[in-house]
Amino acid sequence: MSDGTAVRREPHEIALLGDGPRAAVTVAAVDLYPRGMVEPDRPGTIRAGIADAGSAERPPSPLAQEAHACLHEPAGLRTLVRHPDVRLALALIRIPLAEAGLLRYPLLGPTRGARRQVRELRQLHPLPASRRRLTDDDRLLAVALHGEAALRLLVPRFALRAGLIRRVEVGGKTLLKHSPRGPGGYGGYTYCGGGGGGGGGD
Repeated sequence: MSDGTAVRREPHEIALLGDGPRAAVTVAAVDLYPRGMVEPDRPGTIRAGIADAGSAERPPSPLAQEAHACLHEPAGLRTLVRHPDVRLALALIRIPLAEAGLLRYPLLGPTRGARRQVRELRQLHPLPASRRRLTDDDRLLAVALHGEAALRLLVPRFALRAGLIRRVEVGGKTLLKHSPRGPGGYGGYTYCGGGGGGGGGD
């Protein structure tokens, strides 16, 4: 999924420009999961896994490493986004984006040019038809650009158990919510609270 734009952005940067901090931290969690560095725990939370960044051929992004370091106990995505160390990591990501004219001062919302770049990337890289033959970078870019739709396709069990995608109750049954909010499909809903933990891959 290499793109032809003049400036290449990392998936977490694209997610931040497209849908904000929650989307960027979601990409970080998806970066950590296949490495064994995070696992789902109580419903809507993740915990640190047994692997660490030093065991990987390609280290996770600095944002992903910071999120992993903050998992001293199971936490939901909302809690991670608000953690001071993660907020600092996000601020450090914003600095070069702002200097490149992609974030507006003082509120650091995306500029018109940033929104255009994200739209162009979504057109260049539509949602994959399946998860087969995708590289790790392909998966992260898909999640950055397509949000919940990509999470449901690429890491459905992890995303649901970790609270990265929303649930709805219909007739007493828990279903995935198929009406994502926002252009990239990231909702603001997370689960926090009881239930058993535990691993398992997608």
